[in-house]
Amino acid sequence: MTEETEQEMPEARITEPAPDPIAVLKAEIESLRDQRLRALAEVENIRRRSEREKIEASQYAVTKFARDMVSIADNFSRALAACPPDLREAADPQVKAVLDGVEATDRQLLATLERHGVKPVSTEDGKFDPNLHQAIAEVPGNGKPAGSIVDVVQSGYMIGDRLLRPAMVTVARRDDPPPPIDARA
Repeated sequence: MTEETEQEMPEARITEPAPDPIAVLKAEIESLRDQRLRALAEVENIRRRSEREKIEASQYAVTKFARDMVSIADNFSRALAACPPDLREAADPQVKAVLDGVEATDRQLLATLERHGVKPVSTEDGKFDPNLHQAIAEVPGNGKPAGSIVDVVQSGYMIGDRLLRPAMVTVARRDDPPPPIDARA
């Protein structure tokens, strides 16, 4: 074979049919539409998340301050509890005025805390909830069911839906019958 014959005989090539340009463009449009929708959804998710974080930050930003203020409220409550009502009635007018001032300050402090989302933990139902209460002792139940709250030693508080400080409570223990006494001993 000479060079001329090689040039004259084209090599047998397998050619693929050319893709339809309209189908290619439609697929690209669909792909871009999908990407755009995903990007819009992502932007919306980021907007919602940042809005939620902003609300939580403003709601819980005062947590440390609120914890300190709750301790002050406890001190006011202790001061008022130290003076029983019968002693208060017999006290001098000046002492009564001081006690009334402490009582008013306590009410105002608790109202201000509540206005800023700090609320006391409920212990009224008498049921012990380990998520809200901290048991500091088990005491005789005196007719209360085992595991129920007997006394609140220190009030607990919530800020929003988070626990700021658990309520410290005493819990009724189960009234077990006393162990039998061995008469042989």
